[in-house]
Amino acid sequence: MDDDYYSQVRQAADVVRGRVDSVPEVGVVLGSGLGGLANALQNPVSMPYESLPYWPLSRVVGHEGRLVVGTLLGRSVAALSGRCHAYEGHTLQSVTFAVRVMGLLGVTGLVLTNAAGAINTAFTPGTFMAIDDHINLMGANPLEGPNDDRFGPRFPDMSQVYSARLRAVADRAAEAADLTLVHGVYAALRGPSYETPAEIRYLRTIGADAVGMSTVPEAIVARHMGIEVMGLSCISNMAAGVLPQPLDHAEVVATTARAQRQFAVLLEEIVGRL
Repeated sequence: MDDDYYSQVRQAADVVRGRVDSVPEVGVVLGSGLGGLANALQNPVSMPYESLPYWPLSRVVGHEGRLVVGTLLGRSVAALSGRCHAYEGHTLQSVTFAVRVMGLLGVTGLVLTNAAGAINTAFTPGTFMAIDDHINLMGANPLEGPNDDRFGPRFPDMSQVYSARLRAVADRAAEAADLTLVHGVYAALRGPSYETPAEIRYLRTIGADAVGMSTVPEAIVARHMGIEVMGLSCISNMAAGVLPQPLDHAEVVATTARAQRQFAVLLEEIVGRL
């Protein structure tokens, strides 16, 4: 990690800071088809990723591609509507660029959301899952290479990536919104192909409840910077081999679209309690 990367993150943070009235306290990364919260922010300042220096772009269906800073229930919030992924050819430094920017802006709490496939057969599409822990099977780590102490320590602790305090907040928020929130372990694979049935059996054996292609690099970088992290998955489909049918990204987008309103309600309740 070289000085140029830190300089690029700093420049992007300075541009965002210059466009908004208040520094965001809370960051939210909105996954596939889950961008509804960005539209709920009051006094929003919307910035297309193309307008921000060095910002990596995503071309995946369901990822809008803009940063929105506004207020929600009296809190200043930065909402990322869409993210880029390693399977698009981005490095993990690029994948986590936005989280680095939020850290330099002063965000202290980060909510990472995603659409995920269910490995746990007790889950059904449309279920919301709080991430208790993760398994990184992406074959890489965003902290590889020289460490920049301005971001965080060389060997950050990962014994509690997903804050127990914030998971309790999510439980209370779900109860208040009359929504069911399950808990589980999220496995991250690089993609872009979906997993095979044999891979899903393996993931179930090692303790995964859901699987996806994002979130984990962002969570690692956030903890590297001392940001408190919550992870939320919208279960968009049953993983390969659970049901006798092929997987389709259109199903992911359709399921999250149906769940988007309830997901936005849950996120609003969470932000109000952070």
